[in-house]
Amino acid sequence: MTTESQAKSAATSDTTADTLTLRPMIADDLSAVLAIEQRCYSHPWREKTFADCLRAGYSCYVAMQQNVVKGYFVLLLVLDEAQLLNVCVDRDLHGRGYGYGLLTQLVATAQAAGANNIFLEVRKSNSPAIRLYEKFGFIEHGVRRGYYPLDGKRREDAVLMAMYC
Repeated sequence: MTTESQAKSAATSDTTADTLTLRPMIADDLSAVLAIEQRCYSHPWREKTFADCLRAGYSCYVAMQQNVVKGYFVLLLVLDEAQLLNVCVDRDLHGRGYGYGLLTQLVATAQAAGANNIFLEVRKSNSPAIRLYEKFGFIEHGVRRGYYPLDGKRREDAVLMAMYC
């Protein structure tokens, strides 16, 4: 695990605003994490899902700015692979490099745990996220048809991406 100063450096490597500090997520963070999740996603995770990830020992981190949660990620590490389950930066920081900083720390966390591969799914319509992942070295390696709910009975494909460390 990296230190807070290393995380701060990684999280600010491509930003134009105040710094973010990364630390492990705790149960007391869940209300703030859930508020961001609900602001940013049409089909947000429930609080129980985040709590289950914490209890199961997944790598869960929050990005703090002036003692306020501004982003987070949940990473499942199994042997030499990592699966990115959820990552988000609050809307007020979109487009300012904070996602890149958070992704930098996420990859560092996975590699420090021995991951040689990192996998994720992203909505096909989420072009900004796909561009960010590609910028970071992730490549598309498949599609999951109808993976994400849209509205009513419609579904959206997930783009499967991988980074081979």
